[in-house]
Amino acid sequence: MTQTTRTCVRARAGGAGVIDSPVITSQPEQGTERVYKRPPIYKVFLHNDNYNKREYVVNVLLKVVKEITMDDAVTVMQEAHETGVALVVACPQENAERYCEGLRLNGLTCTIEPAGC
Repeated sequence: MTQTTRTCVRARAGGAGVIDSPVITSQPEQGTERVYKRPPIYKVFLHNDNYNKREYVVNVLLKVVKEITMDDAVTVMQEAHETGVALVVACPQENAERYCEGLRLNGLTCTIEPAGC
């Protein structure tokens, strides 16, 4: 048992085989706040087409965009039908790309663009 202890001490002194505890080099100043940068927001737009039935569009919106309600899906579908385009959702870019691809894979026409401009 003493031999094992000596081996550990040697390894620690030599720096091999033992993970050292982390060393904190600097502490944040007292009273400073951390600023978290939010991801850029993108808008997902649904475009009208002459191929898909209204009920199908609503069902696809509900399936792909989990945050959307039935009433909102109907409103988006109706606005796209009447004006040619409708805002589906504004969200971080990664989610916007995923939603747009999901809508496209189900035969709908959509685009995304940055919300800031």
